Parts: sequence; structure tokens; C-alpha cells
Amino acid sequence: MKEHTETDDIKADKLTKKFGDLVAVDGISFHVTNGEIFGLLGPNGAGKTTTIKMLTTLLPPTSGDATVAGYDIKKQQNDVRKSIGIVFQDPSLDDDLTGRENLEFHAILYKIGKEKRNEKIAEVLKLVELEDKANVLVKNYSGGMKRRLEIGRGLIHQPKILFLDEPTIGLDPQTRRHIWDYIKKLNETNKTTLILTTHYIEEADYLCNRVAFVDKGKIVALDTPKALKDKLGGDIISLQIGKENQEVFVKILKDLKWVKTISKHDDFVDLTVEEGEKKIPELVVLAGKHNIGIVSVSLHKPSLEDVFIHYTGKTITEEAGNPMDSMRARHSRWNRR
Repeated sequence: MKEHTETDDIKADKLTKKFGDLVAVDGISFHVTNGEIFGLLGPNGAGKTTTIKMLTTLLPPTSGDATVAGYDIKKQQNDVRKSIGIVFQDPSLDDDLTGRENLEFHAILYKIGKEKRNEKIAEVLKLVELEDKANVLVKNYSGGMKRRLEIGRGLIHQPKILFLDEPTIGLDPQTRRHIWDYIKKLNETNKTTLILTTHYIEEADYLCNRVAFVDKGKIVALDTPKALKDKLGGDIISLQIGKENQEVFVKILKDLKWVKTISKHDDFVDLTVEEGEKKIPELVVLAGKHNIGIVSVSLHKPSLEDVFIHYTGKTITEEAGNPMDSMRARHSRWNRR
């Protein structure tokens, strides 16, 4: 990891959080530079939200240190809170107020004067493209409109850093993509530093300048999405076979010099190779010689999902506890290629 610099908005050093015997966050260290979109990518329960809660002073760390906007999260909590905005994973708008009233109430909490408050509300409503819905009760907003309003509310006091905890969870794919484009525009226009948690592979790949893979409270890999995928290189051949044959087949594959990496999960064995389309017939013949049945074969370029599998041996959705969702997601991704 790069050395911290004066341009870092967030610095975490061996940050740890325990709940009794459970280690939710296990000594993680990372930094986020000014104007960066930084992602914490991992399954539900990996420790992403707990990390965000410590950085935003909502939870005290068990051990370790961190600074946010130059302020110590343990000693300068009020200064941290004045410097950040937060969009929580769970909805936190008042449905019985209008969009404008939600923003005004938040601005009052931050003690923004009336003249400045009206100016900021108008600015934020324009930024989140809700000017024509400002006087509509929030309970009549769509899910995407509510999410945009929450993001706008987090910006009302002009924070240096905005935390987004699963910003598109529960939204349909079209609305999710719209929110992604809005987040990118926000970052480019306002130069706001953004740190987001997500378990959506495509979200991290599309939005983030750098991504940290979080698994079981630890950071297992950290780099740009491109660099993480480049580390695998070549093509990924994914062979679906019975679990009873996985270990035997993996031992056979380890003797092949052209196989760069091997990982297994669910009913799949994944191989990283060069010129994958030429290697598939050889693999089918090899499996046949050892009476190993192949249910399906897929070929694709490395994705962030493949990188996560490489470091953890599991897919993100499998880690979250639903292997069928994992398999459906992988086949959907292959079909788009």
C-alpha cells in the first residue's frame, strides 16, 4: 500500500472492531486521497458497514487509529462529523415531509442560516434533479428519487467527504445505473471525495478509482479495478463438474504447465490460461480420459468477481449465503459477453 500523504482525506491504520468474541473488522489499513472514489467491496457481513461506522464516529474502534479530513476519529469526533456527509444503507427520510422540507430540516440541524439555507437547498435540488418534485411528499417518490434526495441531503452542508453505504441496494438495474452516473457526475463536478460500500461487482468496477476487497473483516486485495483484473491476466475457463470430482480434477490440472491459476467454488473449477479458446478441447478430452463429466464450459476475461474468487475461494454472493444467486449472476455475466 502507498504511503499516506498530506492529500489523503482518510487514513486508517490497523482499525479493529470486536463485538465480544466476534471480530467484525480485523486490523485493516488503507487510505483515500482527495477527490477519489474509493470502494469497499465484499459480501454482506464482511465488515464494510462496521468500517464506515467507525470512520464516521458512529462506533468507537476496539483498537487502531484513523483520521478523516485530518481529524482523529477518537479525539475530534465533532470535527469529523462537520466534515462529512453520510447516506445510510437503510432509508432515513421522513416520508411525511416534502423533499424541500427534508433538506431544510437537515440544514437546520447543521445550523445553516436561513439565507444560506435557501441557497443551498435550491442548489442541491438542482444537483439531484428534483427541482420539480421539491414540494411533493417523499412518500410519493420513487426509490431512485428517494436515493437521490438522500445523497443531496448528505451534501447540504458542503462536506469534504461523502460516505455512501450500499447506495443502490434495493433499486432496479435501470435506476441503479442512473444513480451510478449521478455519483460520477457529483465527484467530477464537486470534487467530493466519496467512499462507498457495495456488494455489487459492477458498481465497484464502474465507479471506483480504487477498490479494497473485504472478506471476514480483512482487506484481502486493494488496487484499481483494472490492476486487480490484470493480475490474473489471460482468460478464465470455468468448468462445471460434480463436487465429488473437484479434488481429483484439480490435482490433474496442477500438472499442466499452461494453467496459471486454479480455484474452485460451488460446482465450478476456474482456470486462468492464455488463449483459452484453444485450451477448452484439451480440457474436455482430459476430463473424459479420467471419467470426469463436465456439465458446462464457459470462457470469459477476468472480472472483479474472478479476482475475489482468486483471493477467497468463494464468490461474493456465495459468501453472503446464497450460492444459487451466485451461479445465476455468473451465467448472466457470461451471457452478456
